[in-house]
Amino acid sequence: MLSFLVTACLLVGACVAAGIVWDPFRADAGPVGSAAGPRDPEPVAPADGTASGSPKPGTAPAPGASGGDPAKGKPGGNGGSGGTAGQGGNRGGDAGTARPAGALPFDMPSTAGLRSGRKLVFAHYFTPYPLSLDNASADRDYYTRNYLEPKGESGKHGAYGGLLRDRPLPVPPKGGNWELANLQQEVRTARAAGLDGFTLDLLSLSGKNWERSNLLMEAARTVDPGFRIMLMPDMTSLKTDDPAVLADTLARIGKAPAAHRLADGRLVISPFKAEAKSVAWWTQVLDLMKSRHGIRTAFVPLFLDFGAHSGAFAPISHGFSEWGSRSYVGQESSTRDVKRAHAMGKIWMQPVSVQDARPNQGIYDEAGNTATLRATWTRAIEDGADWVQLTTWNDYSEGSQFAPSLHNGHTYLDLSSYYLTRFKTGSWPKIVRDTLYLTSRTQFAGADPTGDQSLVMSLRRGSAAPRDTVEVLSFLTAPATVRTTVGPAVTGHEAPAGLHAKLLPLRPGTSAAEVVRGGKAATEVELPYRVDRTVEVQDLQYYAATSGRGS
Repeated sequence: MLSFLVTACLLVGACVAAGIVWDPFRADAGPVGSAAGPRDPEPVAPADGTASGSPKPGTAPAPGASGGDPAKGKPGGNGGSGGTAGQGGNRGGDAGTARPAGALPFDMPSTAGLRSGRKLVFAHYFTPYPLSLDNASADRDYYTRNYLEPKGESGKHGAYGGLLRDRPLPVPPKGGNWELANLQQEVRTARAAGLDGFTLDLLSLSGKNWERSNLLMEAARTVDPGFRIMLMPDMTSLKTDDPAVLADTLARIGKAPAAHRLADGRLVISPFKAEAKSVAWWTQVLDLMKSRHGIRTAFVPLFLDFGAHSGAFAPISHGFSEWGSRSYVGQESSTRDVKRAHAMGKIWMQPVSVQDARPNQGIYDEAGNTATLRATWTRAIEDGADWVQLTTWNDYSEGSQFAPSLHNGHTYLDLSSYYLTRFKTGSWPKIVRDTLYLTSRTQFAGADPTGDQSLVMSLRRGSAAPRDTVEVLSFLTAPATVRTTVGPAVTGHEAPAGLHAKLLPLRPGTSAAEVVRGGKAATEVELPYRVDRTVEVQDLQYYAATSGRGS
């Protein structure tokens, strides 16, 4: 059954990261914005004029009444749990709670141990893409029928090949309050990976995204009182210019026990694109929260341009953050940003990313397999960041997800746990079991789609150059030969103990790798998604698999 779910989802094809999402049950619904990156070019309108919805650089259109959810759950029920994922974590199933034994190359410290220090790690939670939109089976749910289908939602996303290229790892339908149960599962998954909480992208002050935001607060409270939800009002999407409206709203949701507070009780407010409003405007918001509601705050603005605005915002801020770039080159600027924040006596929340591909906006970054993930984590560690934000947990419309997904399984989240452990404990974890991670695209970067797609992605300015590579990332307890198969090519390389990355030319076919010692193969991984030279839809996300999660 699990294999059938994966096959069904693959057959519908992968679609496009739009940066937006529509309410599937309202023909008149407007787009719900996902914030664009700091160096986005002006978006290109679809050639046929349908479903433009492309936000300007660093902005997003105001949300509609709902964001991609066709049904509401009934009250009652409890948290779901379930089994582990299949090969590479890439098969269906309720893959939520604790990791299976041996999933990682090291032994994960306890939650209590990871929380004993001052370093914090959050992941950016995007409410339009929960584990399920309609509580249906994955072979016929809304993701499959409309978001992973180029002609889905009556063809409104056809110009760019469909809305999404990937989706959350499928979960089976649940009884009772299935929405709460699924959110509880996401909290458990994040906690198992070592995360302290989510930064909650508050897209609207009412409607489905608002309802799901409050439900996430309840999920965190019921699963783990220590799991924190940092409030991140999205200033590219919220439809209010009244400081009192935002203050009242933040006070209401901020009273939830799961809301992130400092040790002195201050509620942390970290607005996305804070520079969309003036310092005076934000001062009114913070003052109203204290005078009207008795809530003291710690303001940690997230900027799209930190350098241009940090000085003006310093007097009202506890710390700073930036959305960051999504390619492995040019990450050295974060060193300057951390130093600037610390020189002002402020904390710094470092963005850590894996990749970014937005067909709806016609742009992508070259992530270089896992190079961007490793580079951004390295900067957070070496530059002395105080907090980290994974950008993002589940924004599939940007192709930036760390959460377990159909095409990546748990790979990126598992890799992050290695760096997270170093970030939080100050020591690199000891590698106690051989583990392989395999990543590649399923098409060549220059492939021209043969289907009806009229808008194709081009490289974002400042990104690394496109490359067509398979990466074998090995974590070995001792030196060994790593034998690889990429399409028809079978090769091998010597890998040292510890972490080692090996790049191989991308070829048509599937890829696999195995660790060989003393002439015997042991640890192995397969990336079963076929690479083709001719493709119907452009898909420039990297697919991934890990040997740590067996079939």
